[in-house]
Amino acid sequence: MAKTVAHTFIDTLVRAGVRRIWGIAGDSLNALTDALREDGRIEWMHTRHEEAAAFAAGADADVTGRIAVLAGSSGPGNLHFINGLYDAQRNHVPVLAVASHIPLDQIGSNYFQETHPQELYRELSVYSELVSDASQLPWVLETAMRTAIERKGVAVVTVPSDIFFQPAPARRPTAPIVAAAPRIVPSVAELQAAAKALDAAGRITILAGSGVAGAHAEVLALAERLQAPIVHAMRGKEHIEYDNPYDVGMTGLIGFASGYRAMERADALLMLGTDFPYRQFYPDSATIIQVDIRGENLGRRTPIDLGLVGDVASTSEALLPLLRVGRDGKHLKDSVKHYERTRKDLDALAYDDGRKPIHPQFLTRTVSRVAADDAIFTADVGSPTVWAARYLEMTEHRRLLGSFNHGSMANALSQALGAQADDRARQVIALSGDGGLTMLMGELLTAVQNDLPVKVVVSNNSSLNFVELEMKAAGIPTYATGLKNPDFAAVARAMGIAGIRVEDGRDLEDALRTALATPGPVLVDVVTARDELTLPPTVTGAQARGFALWALKTVMSGRGDELLDLADTNVWRRVLRGRQH
Repeated sequence: MAKTVAHTFIDTLVRAGVRRIWGIAGDSLNALTDALREDGRIEWMHTRHEEAAAFAAGADADVTGRIAVLAGSSGPGNLHFINGLYDAQRNHVPVLAVASHIPLDQIGSNYFQETHPQELYRELSVYSELVSDASQLPWVLETAMRTAIERKGVAVVTVPSDIFFQPAPARRPTAPIVAAAPRIVPSVAELQAAAKALDAAGRITILAGSGVAGAHAEVLALAERLQAPIVHAMRGKEHIEYDNPYDVGMTGLIGFASGYRAMERADALLMLGTDFPYRQFYPDSATIIQVDIRGENLGRRTPIDLGLVGDVASTSEALLPLLRVGRDGKHLKDSVKHYERTRKDLDALAYDDGRKPIHPQFLTRTVSRVAADDAIFTADVGSPTVWAARYLEMTEHRRLLGSFNHGSMANALSQALGAQADDRARQVIALSGDGGLTMLMGELLTAVQNDLPVKVVVSNNSSLNFVELEMKAAGIPTYATGLKNPDFAAVARAMGIAGIRVEDGRDLEDALRTALATPGPVLVDVVTARDELTLPPTVTGAQARGFALWALKTVMSGRGDELLDLADTNVWRRVLRGRQH
């Protein structure tokens, strides 16, 4: 029988399969952390920053499919959760945040460290509630966990510090709180309407998002019947790109020309489990049918002709026999050929030309080639995500995590910690930018302290690289984006981590293989080119004008060397590559 509210908390978490809690101890959490010490069934994962704890918990939930938990002390402690929890909410993963609070009788008095977490977190959560009496705790905690699991989002339980110490309320245990797996299928009439619209269309393209997870075979069967190329959004890459003869790459700001073209030329677009946000990349005149398990997503990004609420696997399976057979495959063949040309052009840039610094395409392609078939990758927002989208090759068992919806810096290392925690034998590789790494660089110590053998590959280009590209596209000279970096490998060694620095492309593969074979955490500091262009699949007139304006302003401001560096990085090596072939 639980002794205190804190013990009731732990019992409930254990029954739900929770194995660890991420966070930083603090005085308002003392009762909970002491109960964890006494109980011993849940591991305390001590981080150096609560934001990192939130990122780690989100990745933990994403990889395991189970609810992940983090805890922070009152005021500034749990306020640090905000950014990481926003990311978890937008990634649709089940996370429980325990926000301890000031003593109950002090609430409303502007007490030391007083905030109102239950209000602060309402926007970024599916549930947020304050426990003001011990008898509430079992009900609030269980409701929070069930809501997080079923709605795949963040639930926040705010508990005043003195409530944790109170005697456990008398109440029999409820059924264990675990995820259900319901099949949700549209009505027969809706499926028939979708089949009729698809059968009437000539060229059909599928856009697949993260909602196609677990539906690989069903989506490929639809593509075969419809003779439809499959374009994927960033979060759909890990679920649908592998073993897929219908794949034509990504669309969007960091996508492929082939993905953009396959959608632009479609008479009908079938959206499967995607909330792809960029309206300018949707076709203007195609018939659009959207399938999503969340009805609120239907028609949110582009006008649709038919919206179906259902999970992708069940809906695809039910729709397939209603579709006519014997379709013309010209659109599919044409789109696949275009993708092959696009892929060849991209691959031609991912090589070592023997010059310094190292090209990031070559770095990412080499990481992909030497990594395990079941490796988990995390990618910092910005250029590491661009290169991951274009050069990481997915398999059935590889995973790719990032801040793809929230777009936060500093996510890769912290998410790698969360991904590593459940299986310390699995290969987890963080593709970190130098800006992202230094934001939460203290989490390298978290890897050491918690024995998490993550491999951190730093793209060290001494800049906020993607921000510079955005400035160039807008016609603005780059400003406030330079980074004065240390030797990250030396910093890692000072923290008790194996550190390797790579400045020559000829040393890269051996360095990465050494890192992956070395027990414990390892950091590989790779000096990469700063002026690598990451062009979108289609360039607007405004972007072209902006780039020309940037070049003119840069020269006139006496910084013509930047233009020469850009040409040296992007133009001359393409000329050299062409001569080699």
